[in-house]
Amino acid sequence: MTGERGDQQKGVGKPRSGAAFLLAQVGAHAARLFAERIAALGLTPAHAGIFRILSATPGMTQKELAAALGTLPNRIVGLVDELQDKGLIERKVQAQDRRRHALEITEAGRKMNEALGATARSHQAALLEALSEDERAQLASLLQRVADQQGLIPRVHPGYARSR
Repeated sequence: MTGERGDQQKGVGKPRSGAAFLLAQVGAHAARLFAERIAALGLTPAHAGIFRILSATPGMTQKELAAALGTLPNRIVGLVDELQDKGLIERKVQAQDRRRHALEITEAGRKMNEALGATARSHQAALLEALSEDERAQLASLLQRVADQQGLIPRVHPGYARSR
């Protein structure tokens, strides 16, 4: 093949930029596509993060959720309000301290969380289609080492910390 397209295909897989730039480029692309995919569910990436945390740790307070996400509590209030308005989560008064409210995923929220998980798996498969299963595992392992070394909060998108 000749021309621009042929030249592009010849260079497939050969780094044309540094690793940090490629991480940023692919990360931004992946975040945009994920946001588009979950918008069809009526959710934002911030909502997805809340579902992820509350699924693992039900009954957290808004303050605890904000700490887990690495953001300010006042940012969480509006997001929780949105999810509550959709009937996906609810605030329950804690018996031991009536001033505190535990956050719980509703039955509708559990169904939404299942759809969100399926969308996330589909997103990952499409994004990493160029890699074999072994390469996907190797990439995840290498990126986890970088994330750990950088002190990133496990399983939390750094976009939450922007409002600090």
